[in-house]
Amino acid sequence: MAKNRKLGRTSTQRKAMLRNLTTNLLYHGRIKTTVTRAKEVRKMAEKLITLAVKEADNFTEVTKTLNVPKKDAAGRRMKEVVDGKKVDITEEITRTVRVDSPSRLAARRKMLSILYPVTEVPVDGKKKRTLSKSINMPEKLFTDIAPKYTDRPGGYTRIIRIGMRKGDGAEEVYIELV
Repeated sequence: MAKNRKLGRTSTQRKAMLRNLTTNLLYHGRIKTTVTRAKEVRKMAEKLITLAVKEADNFTEVTKTLNVPKKDAAGRRMKEVVDGKKVDITEEITRTVRVDSPSRLAARRKMLSILYPVTEVPVDGKKKRTLSKSINMPEKLFTDIAPKYTDRPGGYTRIIRIGMRKGDGAEEVYIELV
């Protein structure tokens, strides 16, 4: 038996379609597609979730002190004159930063090689460019999805059959995260 289903597409088109479906499944939690596509998406999604569950807590927190320029109410840098030159006024800020272990970094890069970038656009459609924000999908996997499945040894997705499609008679399903 073949390793993967062909789905009537060339290899690049098939890979792009499966990456898109997997990204949407992990972002939305539920998508509607055909049975054969859902079975292929299930393979990819479950591997990514397993990777996220294994590496979810594999980081260290480091406290860093940074010299940041002070800003006025308008958001401009405040300056002072020192020895005839204008110099930024700085203040020290301490921040706690998460540093990935090498295996978590490798997992993050593996996820980025499969998942597409997601941009969240406001619902009303106004100010699309200024109010839209980019979603970090590996971070969503590590922080939102993986903690739900720490005690579960697999089977993170469910396929629910919903009947035949009206146009071509293909059997449609919902694939969702459990």
